Amino acid sequence: MSPSLQKMWISFGAMGFMIISLFSIYFSRYKLKGILKGIVGVFAYLFMILAGIIMFLVVVSGPTQG
Repeated sequence: MSPSLQKMWISFGAMGFMIISLFSIYFSRYKLKGILKGIVGVFAYLFMILAGIIMFLVVVSGPTQG
């Protein structure tokens, strides 16, 4: 697999993390109560931060040949 395709799949994974965090934040705010609300919220924000870091690294690494 070429480096360009690897970067594409890594960025798709980061977008998947963003989608997971979006739905998790929604459920933690509006559907859940108690300690579960806090746990799901923390994991949702961790996924969002991780997705941001991955996307930042993909963009900063620059273009690839291939």
